[in-house]
Amino acid sequence: MTPTETKAIVTLSLLAAFVDGDKHERERAEIKRIAEGLSQADGVNLPTLYQDVLMKRVSLASVAGDLQSVESKQLGYEMAVCVCDADGTQSEAERMFLADVRTSLGLDASAAQFSRQAEEIAAVPVAATVPATGAAAATAPAAVPSPDSAELDKSILNAAILNGALELLPETLSTMAIIPLQMKLVYRIGKAHGYELDSGHVKDFLATVGVGLTSQYLEQAGRKLLGGLLGKMGGGLLRGLGNQAVSSGMSFASTYALGHVAKRYYAGGRTLSAQMLKDTFAGVVQEGKGLQTQYLPAIQEKARTLDAGKVLSLVRGN
Repeated sequence: MTPTETKAIVTLSLLAAFVDGDKHERERAEIKRIAEGLSQADGVNLPTLYQDVLMKRVSLASVAGDLQSVESKQLGYEMAVCVCDADGTQSEAERMFLADVRTSLGLDASAAQFSRQAEEIAAVPVAATVPATGAAAATAPAAVPSPDSAELDKSILNAAILNGALELLPETLSTMAIIPLQMKLVYRIGKAHGYELDSGHVKDFLATVGVGLTSQYLEQAGRKLLGGLLGKMGGGLLRGLGNQAVSSGMSFASTYALGHVAKRYYAGGRTLSAQMLKDTFAGVVQEGKGLQTQYLPAIQEKARTLDAGKVLSLVRGN
């Protein structure tokens, strides 16, 4: 893609992030942080784009006009869909926005099919038996035997390797699957310690440690897009998997950290304060970054075995 098309896709993603006007201030702060962190990539000034979107200095029409190729239009739409679905199923404002995007870009029915696929991934519950609503997370844990710490550590590492591998795949739905898989990991760890959690509690846990859902997707996809590696490519894997222009390290590290912080939190009876959770998470992320190089061969091998067409089944646990 041309730099103009890359800039347009990033702008479209930011428009999608704020279309419903319901972003918590901490999520806005995370998105701003990511914009600043990726600002040097590919000549795209993300902090400026971020301000342009917030101040409504850009429009969907102007962005659509900068996307000329069929591939860039499809990729722009797919990223907008995934941004809208990153924090759950689409709101009415998001559905209307995506319909306008399809019209503005002149996309056919296959685009609507992609949106349905993304919605299905976003709608997968953290567990089939979790109540749709409830205060289960606020109740005392059920009496359960102490979980096997080594087994939990193994499951956390496996989840981190899987999400690192998903970030190596170029398909946008593969990137989107990382967040629900992280949520399922936190749910399983809480359940192992006797807590029956709902998706609302898991989302709150992620937000407390500093993991925004929309912002995390933007960061994951932004690294791939600005590295020129997001989109459909021959063979379904990044060019030269061993020659990573984009690291899968952050998805590995954030998943690793979420798992280990959740383990400490629920094993300790949920007594850690919000600041302690945030500080602990930041420290374990650094530990995870250090381990990513050690486990890179396992991540790459896992990526070779993944079928991007079965992402929904993967999220469902099938």
